[in-house]
Amino acid sequence: MLRLVKPLLLLCLLLLAGQHMAQPRVIVSTDIGGTDDDDFQSMIHYLMYANQFKTEGLISSPYGDGRKEDILRIIDLYEKDYPKLKANAKGFPTANVLRAVVKQGATERAPAKGWTTPTEGSEWIISCAKRESSQPLWVLVWGGIEDLAQALHDAPEIAPKLRVYWIGGPNKKWGAEAYHYLVSNFPELWMIEANATYRGWFQDISTGKVFDNSNYHDQHIKNHGAMGRDFSNYYKGVIKMGDTPSVAYLLHGNPEKPEEPSWGGSFVPLHFSARRIFNRATTLADQVPVFGVLEWVMQGPDKGAANEEPSLWLEVDGQRFEGYYEGNGRYRARFVPKAVGEWSYKISSSIKELDGQQGQFTSTDPWPGKQHPQNLAPLTGWWSDSPDPASYVGPHQGAATVNRWQKEFLDDWAKRWAWLAE
Repeated sequence: MLRLVKPLLLLCLLLLAGQHMAQPRVIVSTDIGGTDDDDFQSMIHYLMYANQFKTEGLISSPYGDGRKEDILRIIDLYEKDYPKLKANAKGFPTANVLRAVVKQGATERAPAKGWTTPTEGSEWIISCAKRESSQPLWVLVWGGIEDLAQALHDAPEIAPKLRVYWIGGPNKKWGAEAYHYLVSNFPELWMIEANATYRGWFQDISTGKVFDNSNYHDQHIKNHGAMGRDFSNYYKGVIKMGDTPSVAYLLHGNPEKPEEPSWGGSFVPLHFSARRIFNRATTLADQVPVFGVLEWVMQGPDKGAANEEPSLWLEVDGQRFEGYYEGNGRYRARFVPKAVGEWSYKISSSIKELDGQQGQFTSTDPWPGKQHPQNLAPLTGWWSDSPDPASYVGPHQGAATVNRWQKEFLDDWAKRWAWLAE
């Protein structure tokens, strides 16, 4: 019997080791294109590490003017560099393999209920999640969270199979409706909500400002292959890549242990999501934790059943966000402040009772703030930015848990750029 135990034990250990070394199954949902160039940088970075992942989907999501053609263009560049990448490491997928999993996701924000109609992207998430596998499906969300919300609405049974790392922060204000739906209906979803931690990728530890890494570009990226030449077109080559921590999280660390150190940050359990609801115009005395959901409920004419067409526009910080009629003469607008400070807003609408309403409010540190009866709770599977004062970079909560690895991940990336030297 003892002769059998040792071989069986060895076999089990080898199987476990094989599972640990298996490439993570990954879907990237990106708002590449439009006015924010950092997703182009992040996509180049991702493809340069594509041999580390089993890429099951690359989905174009809302908030910019980008479409899946923007992803395909970067894959075209990757194809030119593929021979050199392949010569230096095994496991790089061909460009055609990647093209086959590029999908178009939502092109607009979700209405008040947080979901609308299926997209090619949301249906692909469902399809991938339902595949037989001993591994979870990692969904790295770099922009809009609408496709994830839609997929979970249409197939809630896939939730236990997912691991989600979402770059929230500024993206959260555009996806307030989809976020509200997710946090209200999927409190057990395995979810990292990184609202500020990601800033450690490009913030200088001493000043909290974007660090000057132009020397890195000139030394390692400039004229290094087709992807290197294209990289120079974004921010003049200065590295931002605010979405890349979601990828780095899978490169170095134990992804199943968010509280442990990793290149993508360290996180704490999120037991509730901050929310404040007001039935009146607010003033600076009214406070909401930064990254918390702020809702205004206004009275107006009774137009019967709820309507998914915008009934009003909330104007904040030079941007406009839809508000909706929810029945019984009630109108609601949601907003998520992306930074600590004082804010002003104004309502514009064709409904005279609503048009011209205005006010102010204050967002406070840290996220998610204190217990409050209006918070969305309890959450049992979510993680988010550490409020530990030692984790801050400037005003950015949790960012030091990424920033501490800045030299290591840039040095590692430099080795891959060297493969593309001409």
